[in-house]
Amino acid sequence: MRPYEERFIWRLDWNLLRTFTVVVEKGGITRAAEFLTLSQPTVSSALKRLEDALEKRLLDRRPGHFALTPAGETLYRESCLLFGAVSRLPGLLAAAESVVTGHITIAMTSHVVCPHFDEVLAQFNHEFPEVTYSIAITDSAEVLSRVKQNQATLGLCLMRDADPLLESSVLFREFFGLFCGPSHPLFGIKDIAPAALSGEPSVSFQTEIENGPLYLVRQLRERVNLQSEPRGVSANLPEVRRMIVNGLGIGALPVHVARRDVDAGLLWQLPPWDELAQIDIHLVVNPRRSLNPAESAFITALQEMIAETPFNDRTYS
Repeated sequence: MRPYEERFIWRLDWNLLRTFTVVVEKGGITRAAEFLTLSQPTVSSALKRLEDALEKRLLDRRPGHFALTPAGETLYRESCLLFGAVSRLPGLLAAAESVVTGHITIAMTSHVVCPHFDEVLAQFNHEFPEVTYSIAITDSAEVLSRVKQNQATLGLCLMRDADPLLESSVLFREFFGLFCGPSHPLFGIKDIAPAALSGEPSVSFQTEIENGPLYLVRQLRERVNLQSEPRGVSANLPEVRRMIVNGLGIGALPVHVARRDVDAGLLWQLPPWDELAQIDIHLVVNPRRSLNPAESAFITALQEMIAETPFNDRTYS
């Protein structure tokens, strides 16, 4: 039996999936009704019809409580994939009429500084000037989520563990060192002993938590006994840099990214100097995604660059 011959597909009102998806993403019926310009009873009725059609309870709604049931979580995940596929139809159809055209959506963690990626992007844009791009900066967990839900062509992010739903490869490796700003007493001092950092205030990334993708950076701060409770926290690298430069505390940054600020007199590197935290930035793609010609060609170009460039050359010390 072919998929379109299934009775369930003909019984299900696909508009109900759209309403359900909006309710989940807006976090409730009231906000979903406002977004859809419908009344609350209409949205509630749509959810009831969907649950009746599926013969499953999808939402756990009580006063002050809103959560998905296990069946609801599964339906939401598959609905995101479905809407992601439908949203790409105009681009796929348009791309079918030309050789390489279409839109590429990139989700990446903050301040990815990778000359090899930039070279591929520049060359690709030169060869295919009709291709358009959008780049969203967010935390690594959200990058992975967007790629899995088909909201992004590819992602550049941190990964602690492999994700069975995604294909990943290391784009580059960077090393994190500790830095202070111009107002810090240790700024400009050479031959600093690690003990001089003991008890100093610190700033950190949100992902430095235990088992987070930047846990090695947390261990770097612990090696010199910085204050365990950071004075400032951010998921955004430029904001962590801002806090360091303005004297909120000592913090970790990629050495190759901070080099320009060191040369400009805005940052000063502190010990330790060896065994720095090494962090890998991954290229992640969703193998279940239907790619338009531009997406397919760009991902291929990146993967070829990774395969052809020795890892030592993609290691930024």
